[in-house]
Amino acid sequence: MTLSGRSLHPGQADGVVLALDEPLSFWGGVDARGVIVDAHHPQRGATVAGQVLAMQAGRGSSSSTAVLAELIRSGHAPAALLLAECDAILVIGALVAAEIYDTSLPIVQLTHDDLARLHTGSQAAVLAHTAPRPATVIAKIR
Repeated sequence: MTLSGRSLHPGQADGVVLALDEPLSFWGGVDARGVIVDAHHPQRGATVAGQVLAMQAGRGSSSSTAVLAELIRSGHAPAALLLAECDAILVIGALVAAEIYDTSLPIVQLTHDDLARLHTGSQAAVLAHTAPRPATVIAKIR
């Protein structure tokens, strides 16, 4: 299955999809190893590190920018972020990490319907170009 989306931050990655049931705040919701620690999140205990993280949107706190940048620096960030709603806070975290650490976290905005087609455990390859070129997500259907 090939999906086309809006490139929010350029990069290339592949990995296993982790499709979240609810939005996630990186500040207080994810620990330094990339494990979801938010006591109220349905996927508490799952790791985002190295995953193609698919979620409708981020959940607040401007501090998520710094947390995401640090996860990228330490190697515990998702391999890619796939969102249905543009989240400037997460994009800024990726921009900061790219500038300071010379590393890239692809972030792609998909339609709500396309995001819903991605399932936890499936493989996905993400190629996010520099805007305005569209991004491509290739996922294996189970």
